[in-house]
Formats: sequence, C-alpha cells, structure tokens
Amino acid sequence: MIKSLFQCISSPHISTTSSCIRKSAATCRMSRGGNHVFSHCGSAHSWYKPRVGDIFSTSAELELARRLVASGRDPGEADRLARLVLRFLILPSPPDGASHFPRYGELEKQLENATLEGSGEIIEDAFLELYAHLHMNEAPYTPEERRQMDGAGGYWNHAGGLSPILKARPWIGPDTVSADFGAGNGLQGLLLQLLYPHHKTVQIEISSRMKDIGDGLREWLGVPADRVEWIIDDVLNISATGYDFIYLYRPVRPEGTGRDFYTRFAHEVEAEEHPPVIFSIADCLRDFLSARYEVFYGDGHLTCFKPR
Repeated sequence: MIKSLFQCISSPHISTTSSCIRKSAATCRMSRGGNHVFSHCGSAHSWYKPRVGDIFSTSAELELARRLVASGRDPGEADRLARLVLRFLILPSPPDGASHFPRYGELEKQLENATLEGSGEIIEDAFLELYAHLHMNEAPYTPEERRQMDGAGGYWNHAGGLSPILKARPWIGPDTVSADFGAGNGLQGLLLQLLYPHHKTVQIEISSRMKDIGDGLREWLGVPADRVEWIIDDVLNISATGYDFIYLYRPVRPEGTGRDFYTRFAHEVEAEEHPPVIFSIADCLRDFLSARYEVFYGDGHLTCFKPR
C-alpha cells in the first residue's frame, strides 16, 4: 500500500489521487499475512526516516501534512503528526493486543480510511482515538497502587494529548534526558523518543505491570532499549534533578503530601545549573515556581515553562 500510495498521492487531481490510493490500499491489504506487512508494501526502514528538521520526506507525508495544515495545524506540527500517523499505519498489531488493546485493529482501520480521503480534522481525530486506546486509561493497577494514587489525588493515567508531543521539538535534542512523572505505560515518552531520538527517557511509574506493558510497546515501536529507563516508585519519592525536559500530568494534587511534592519539585529544578523545560498538563506547578521560570505557552490544558 505505502509504496504505491507514494507514487500516486502527489497527483494534482484530487479525485484521481483518491482513486489511486484506494486501489493501492486494496492491493496491500491482499498482501498482508497475519500481523506482518510484506516488504513490497513498504517498511519503516525503507521509507519512514526519523529526521531532524521540518523537511517533508515523502509524498504521502507531504499530502497528509497539507491536509492537517488546511485544518489549522502549525506546519511543523502537521509534519510531525503526519510522520506519526504513517508510522502507525505500517506497524503490526501491538503485543498482547487482545487483552490490552482490543480495539486496536478497528481503530487502525479507521485511521487508514481517514488518511485515504479524510480532512486533516478527521485524520487527527482518528489518530487521537487510537492514541488514547494505546495509552490505556483502564490501566491494570493493583488495589494498593490505586489506594496510593487516590490518596495523592493524581489523575488516573489519562492521555495527555498530542499537543505536548508535537510542541516539544525545540526543547529536545540528541543529548536530552527527559522524564515523565507518572508515566503509565510510557506511551507519551516513547512517542517523544520516536519523533525526537534523544539520550534517555526516564519513565517514573508506580506500577511494575505498566512497565511490563511499556517494555512491549517500546519494542513494538522500535525504540532502542538503552534509550528508556524505568523507575518503579511513587513520584512523591523521586527527585526532579538531572533532567533537561520534564513532562507532568498532575501526578498529585497540591494538598498535604502533594503540596510538599510540588514545593520540593520547584526547589530542585530551580537549583539546577541548567533548569529543565517543563510541560505540565492540568498544571498545579505554576504557583510553586519562582521568577526563575516563565510560561512560554499555555492553552488551558498544557502549560509550558522555561527558565529565564
């Protein structure tokens, strides 16, 4: 499907392009056996090339990005989202899909159909649904882990959305060490590694079962093992030092021990010689940071901080 799609998607005639893509998709679907896409339908190594910069690498990527821009996406973010969409379309089913991701096949098909004829908005909605399913809101925490999470007031493994992933590019380079406080199965950090390969992603998570699932996702996505480190512990016990980029999705509420967490967290990042950039969802951190930090982006969902 993919190679044939590349040959026809650049057609200036939309109706011709759509017809060609439909034929290419049908041809490739007939060539698929089990969970593997045969090489003549394209492979990650032959056409999906993670890159630095905002240069479109394929006709398919360019076309998807064009539609995303037409729906209001920033051009650089549209390119990065197009790369993620195309990457997921060539993946086999995820590990333990029947038990952990039972709707994956249905949602992947929905995404494929969206890329063939849909607008940028339809494509993004389809990808978001697949992403949220992989993120596992219904996570397999033990009763004790749930008791600890409820006591701290953290959000239950909600998907943080695409915005933090797509907006992170200027802040993550090859030598970056990133951290996710309350990582769940680690999907958010893995997607950051996929788009912006960097030295290390540290996944801080209370559940060892989520780590096991995350290890399967890492291998499935093709992220090298030496790029990902897991710390299995309560975030209340973990220092915020030693990172260049930190992602938070309100791991605790700012009361009691949670207030102590944010006070310590703010003190630790501000004491660093080179304080990290912080992306915070449902932010509770702002009131604890001093004037050493400033907000450089906020939309009511995502708040981004950088040192002054």
